[in-house]
Amino acid sequence: KVIIPNISMGTVYRNLKQLEHAELIKSIYDGNIARYDWNKKPHDHLKCKVCGDLIDVQLFDDAIRTKIKKQYKFEADDVVMTIIGTCHKHAK
Repeated sequence: KVIIPNISMGTVYRNLKQLEHAELIKSIYDGNIARYDWNKKPHDHLKCKVCGDLIDVQLFDDAIRTKIKKQYKFEADDVVMTIIGTCHKHAK
């Protein structure tokens, strides 16, 4: 709305759905709020509890996948992990 003040939110969400359908972005649900991520490679997030910023991080790797398979006899296909804390801008 700041860049294109007269754009309808319906147009924005319709285009986000088309981009998601074309697999150009991925939706992430944070409670009942949808966020959209251009980084579709498997990754995790750090979420600031103060400002809500999301930081892309790579925490889940092959070593963890192997440990889960060995210890729990479970084959992990996908992981969605968000660690909540305080970002550097709001740390004391």
